[in-house]
Formats: sequence, structure tokens, C-alpha cells
Amino acid sequence: MTESLTFMMGKHPAELPGELLYCKNHMWCRPGADGVHAFGFTAYAVRLMQDVYFLEWRIDPGLVTAKQEIGYIETQKATSGLYAPLAGRVLRFNPDLLTDPSTINVDNYGRGWLFEMAADVAGGTLDVAAYFTHLEAGWETTQRMLKGQVNKMDDED
Repeated sequence: MTESLTFMMGKHPAELPGELLYCKNHMWCRPGADGVHAFGFTAYAVRLMQDVYFLEWRIDPGLVTAKQEIGYIETQKATSGLYAPLAGRVLRFNPDLLTDPSTINVDNYGRGWLFEMAADVAGGTLDVAAYFTHLEAGWETTQRMLKGQVNKMDDED
């Protein structure tokens, strides 16, 4: 089994389980033996979003293309679209999240999974080491963006 890694977001650790695959849109993928894979938000994404308040799916289960908008999420930081990480068939959404999306905040790698999808994960996902490298490459830009948001909020006060 591949070792888990921890990406430090300043003083805040983002745990990255080694047995998962990762997508560049900060979703994890738990591969299934039957070709059905579970997807959810990485600890990195959850830390950036902070508290999730609301989640809505904009499609019914079925075929999706990579980067197709499938829903949206409201968090402490923003309202954002949610996009399919890969092309495939969404089989089902986690029904519990519609009534209590805060599960994403406390158990993002467990009960906070988003959807199950039948898809070819080869080529569209990263192993934990490659995802860690992806995070490192973008961290400086992310920090600048976050500091800009904080400064903007300070200006509004």
C-alpha cells in the first residue's frame, strides 16, 4: 500500500490517504473493483472551502463529460460550481449530503463522499505523490489568492 502524505497549508495539515487516487480539481477517487468509484473532496479542498453549508446537484445520475457542471456548493468562502472530474456515468449521489452537507467538513474521506461513478480512471487521476506535487506547484498562487481575499474583506469592514 502507498504511504499517506500530509500537505502543509501553512500551519494546517491536509491529509492525503495513500490508497486513493486524486483529480486536479481537488477530488479524491476511491477505486472500486467493479469499475464503480467513489469521489469526494480532498482535505486540501475542505480546508480551502472551510464550512460547507449547502450542496445541490444540477443533474440526475447519468452520462457526464469531464469538467461538466454537475452541481454547486455554498461554503463559508464562496458559492462555487462542482464539475465532473472525469467522463463517465454518475450512478448515484450521496443522499445524506442533501440534508446535512456539513458531513463533508468532518468526514470528507468517509461518510462525506459526493458521488459514485463508473469511469476509466487511468490517465485522468494522480497517485498521492503526483497530487502532492500538484499541490506544491500551485501553493504559492493559492496563498496569494487567499491573502487577496482576506485583504479585500478587511477593506470592506
